[in-house]
Amino acid sequence: MFKPINAVQIRVSLDEIEPEVWRRLVLPAHWNLEQLHLAIQAAFNWWNYHLHEFDIGGLRYGDVELLTEDAFDGDPRVFDFREVRLRDFEQGAMFNYLYDFGDSWRHSVEIEEFTALDTIPKTGTCVDGARARPPEDVGGVPGYERFLEIISDREDLEHADTKRWCGGHFDPEWFDLAITDKDVRNALRPNVRRRLYQPKPKRGEPTTA
Repeated sequence: MFKPINAVQIRVSLDEIEPEVWRRLVLPAHWNLEQLHLAIQAAFNWWNYHLHEFDIGGLRYGDVELLTEDAFDGDPRVFDFREVRLRDFEQGAMFNYLYDFGDSWRHSVEIEEFTALDTIPKTGTCVDGARARPPEDVGGVPGYERFLEIISDREDLEHADTKRWCGGHFDPEWFDLAITDKDVRNALRPNVRRRLYQPKPKRGEPTTA
């Protein structure tokens, strides 16, 4: 018996950072780009307090009210991201997601495949990924590179203050699938709380900072 497509597998990666920081998500195919935005925020544990938009084929999609309010004369028109659904894309499609117009965290989004699950999904899930995303407000890619230098050098004059600023611990290789999956499953919950800092390792676990 034919089962209609009801889910889509998506790979999201942060640009300009090596080794790559990425997440693989399975989301309901009827979700729109606003819901995809919330899923990406959850998957990377971004705090969702900066402006954001999608760039699809050179067109801007986002929260029209927010982006128009912040626009300058001559800025390209913004289309409502609530009017585009994931099922509208073709398999293999790629586009960009930008979070924080200051730090400019650009993500590459790939529609990997559409699937027909036995049960229509009500929430998203994270099924794979690697590495921790940079701290919020670290200053974009250049700021993150400097941040990593500082926290890896205990002799650096900024080491102690920077370590306190990031919550006392940061491991760029950290990724916990169970934690991330739980975050993605709760992505659409109202007033969802984000972790302010990366979880500290339990006693006996290796740490890099």
